[in-house]
Amino acid sequence: MGFLPSYYLAPISYYARLLRCPSVTIDVDARYQKQTLHNRCWIASPNGPMALTVPVVKANKPGQLMRDIRISEHGNWRHVHWNALTSNYGRTPFFEFYADDFAPFYEKRWEFLVDYNQALQEMVLEEIGSPSPLTLPPNGRGTPYYQLFSDRNGFLPDLSIVDLLFNLGPEALLYL
Repeated sequence: MGFLPSYYLAPISYYARLLRCPSVTIDVDARYQKQTLHNRCWIASPNGPMALTVPVVKANKPGQLMRDIRISEHGNWRHVHWNALTSNYGRTPFFEFYADDFAPFYEKRWEFLVDYNQALQEMVLEEIGSPSPLTLPPNGRGTPYYQLFSDRNGFLPDLSIVDLLFNLGPEALLYL
C-alpha cells in the first residue's frame, strides 16, 4: 500500500506511480504547502510550460491539513483554467473526445480542494481505462510522445496528465 498526496491534475509521473501501486491512499492529513502541486498543475502552451493554480482560501493557521483547505473563487479561476485548456489543447487529437468530461469541473463550484482533486483523479483514471488495482511494469514516462507545441518548445516531460490524455487518448494507459 502506498500514500500519495492530493494533487490538482497531477503530473504524468504521479499517475505512473499510482498505477504501479496495488493499493493507494490519498493522504488528506498531509500539511498543505503553498506553491506546490496540491493546487497547481503544468500544461503545455506555445510559449512553454504554463502553470494553472487553483486559488485557495487563506489558511487560518500554518500547517493546515489538506482536508481543510477550501477553494476560493478569486480571479474567476475556473473560466481562466478552462480557457487555457481549450486554447492550448483544442487542436490536439483527443481534446474534443474528452472535453465534455472535463468541462463540468470548470462549471461547478467545489468547496474543498481534496474533493475537487479526488473527483478529477477518479475521472482521469476512468478515461484512461485503468482498472483498480493495477500493476504495471516500469514505464517510459520520460520518453517523448506527440505534443502539440513540440516544434516550438521541444518535448516537455512530466506535464499534467491532461497533456498525455489530450495528445494520446486511449494510448495514455500504454504510455504509463
